[in-house]
Amino acid sequence: MEKIAFLGLGRMGLPMARRLAAAGHPLTVWNRSPGRADGLAEAATAAEAVRGADVVVTMLSDPAAVAEVAGAIAARLAPGTLWIDMSSIGPAATAGLRERLPDGVGLVDAPVLGSVGPAATGDLVVYAGGEDADLDRARPVLEHLGRVRRCGGPGSGAALKVVVIGAIVASVAVVGEVLAVAEELGLSQELAREALTAGPLAGVVARAHSADSDFPVRLAAKDLALAGGGPVLSAAREVLLADPSIAERDLSAVVGSLRRR
Repeated sequence: MEKIAFLGLGRMGLPMARRLAAAGHPLTVWNRSPGRADGLAEAATAAEAVRGADVVVTMLSDPAAVAEVAGAIAARLAPGTLWIDMSSIGPAATAGLRERLPDGVGLVDAPVLGSVGPAATGDLVVYAGGEDADLDRARPVLEHLGRVRRCGGPGSGAALKVVVIGAIVASVAVVGEVLAVAEELGLSQELAREALTAGPLAGVVARAHSADSDFPVRLAAKDLALAGGGPVLSAAREVLLADPSIAERDLSAVVGSLRRR
């Protein structure tokens, strides 16, 4: 099995790395803050982690973090190495990353949809974009982590993630606001939720009240920023940023925040 370097052991990265190790891949991990490896073989630096790796997987927080790691490791990647970036950084940053890679190094953009629970059980949705040969090679690795949706050429996985997460995050903010309106109009929350759940917003209502998801509001706001400056998504982002007290809480916290305003 191919030797993997996994960089980024945050909320999502650590359970994903554990799954790859459990599948039998020789695995070396690295995290900016050391001591999170939880028994996995940990390198002291990102450059050390990728030494001799066939596949590099990154699961980092934002475009700046990916760019920083690229600066540390890109020149050290040998021809034939495949980089699978599973961070949510958008298509523009993905294109910039591709430009920094040495000749002969492949790149698959493969951001995921799902939270910590699905990351641990291998039930993520993986949006994969890249050259056909790179996608074929990445698939056996990605299938340990979730259901792979092959999106097309380079950047298409990153682009689809922006589209889907933008719709989800903005819709959760809308549900939070209309529930606040219901309260102002004297309706019970139970009645309003029941009516919304009976219609096409059922899935969004469930996500807005999820008790087992872990998608911090600050990262949701970051993902909306990646979608650009459209009026609806920009307004939803302002809603998320208006209450700094919920920045590290799950997206569902925006519902209670809106009711308090």
